[in-house]
Amino acid sequence: MRKLNQIMLLIMTVSLVTLTSCSKDDDGGSGGNAPSGTLTAKVDGTNYQSMEISSSATVSSNPSGQSLIIIATNSDGNAFSFTILGYDGVGTYSFDGSVSTGVNVASYSETTVDLSNPLNSETKLWQAPYENLAAGTISISEETDTKLIGTFEFNGKNVGGDQSIKNITNGSFNLGKQTL
Repeated sequence: MRKLNQIMLLIMTVSLVTLTSCSKDDDGGSGGNAPSGTLTAKVDGTNYQSMEISSSATVSSNPSGQSLIIIATNSDGNAFSFTILGYDGVGTYSFDGSVSTGVNVASYSETTVDLSNPLNSETKLWQAPYENLAAGTISISEETDTKLIGTFEFNGKNVGGDQSIKNITNGSFNLGKQTL
């Protein structure tokens, strides 16, 4: 009987250590440090912050589940956009091009406006995933009826242009949320 008690104690100890040392992939991370209503990031090392008036998160329901769309722009004509198909709340979602993840997409765009001839304006777009490579993640750490908080990072490729890569790091958002 004493041997059985020792074995049970050992099993319980190993189980406790194992369960407390594991981390979930879908825990959503820390939430970042973006001011309320904005999205912040570093784009190739340069700071970016969106305007509250032009930044939002929308969760919509459709027959195949939920989708999340995040749009955030700044006064320089630069913008971030994220589309998460199969959105299921707090957790981490990959930009990896696989059908199993719903082909989630992240993009960063820069628009140069020619004030003397607005029709001559130019927009460049960097997107992830590209070439079916794992190009980054977005983590939702908190979701309420009116707010969505999280972090992101990705490498985006200018697939329709010069093929350059933008390195997006330290991304975080604290956005107003609407549900459709």
